[in-house]
Amino acid sequence: MGDKKKIGILISGRGSNMLALIEATERGELEAEVAVVISNVEGAPGLEKARAHGVEALVISHKGLSREEHERLIVAELKRRQVELVCLAGYMRLLSPYFLSEFPGRVLNIHPSLLPAFPGLEAQRQALEYGVKFSGCTVHFVDEKMDHGPIILQAVVPVYDDDTVETLSARILAEEHRLYVRAVAIVLSGNYRIEGRRVLIGRSREAGHPA
Repeated sequence: MGDKKKIGILISGRGSNMLALIEATERGELEAEVAVVISNVEGAPGLEKARAHGVEALVISHKGLSREEHERLIVAELKRRQVELVCLAGYMRLLSPYFLSEFPGRVLNIHPSLLPAFPGLEAQRQALEYGVKFSGCTVHFVDEKMDHGPIILQAVVPVYDDDTVETLSARILAEEHRLYVRAVAIVLSGNYRIEGRRVLIGRSREAGHPA
């Protein structure tokens, strides 16, 4: 385990994508170790799910703290465990430039739409109300703006005429679990580079093309 790259996962709720990543490490699909799960919400259901898999899970509440005070506590715990990659899994707070500077190019998020369409909350409801025929999910690098950074992978899901928010969300979620594992594996491998907003996969930064 000692030579495996360490992942930290931030959650605010049920942690279903968190669980997908933990289970992928257990299967050996991800050559990594989930070193810690941190929630800003006490009683988030994902905490017990993580502990059930033997993963350390902490609550660091943001109540009564400034954004940077809160983030400094989180960063300290991540660095204490030598975390190399931070994965947001339903983490409901925007990260500050301070946090991102501590993990440059090393924070990922997954969002249940084909960005840049339908950022923010209730993306599945937004897609249904807009009347799109396809939606999906996006894994992207995190920057200072909400649901905005360079896109690593996307998966497309059809929207059916009789879909509800619940049925569409379930269809997207199945793709989220698969897609997040693939994207994390790519980033951990280093086999990509970023040009502007484009993430070019299979083109290593070591090949004379700095990110």
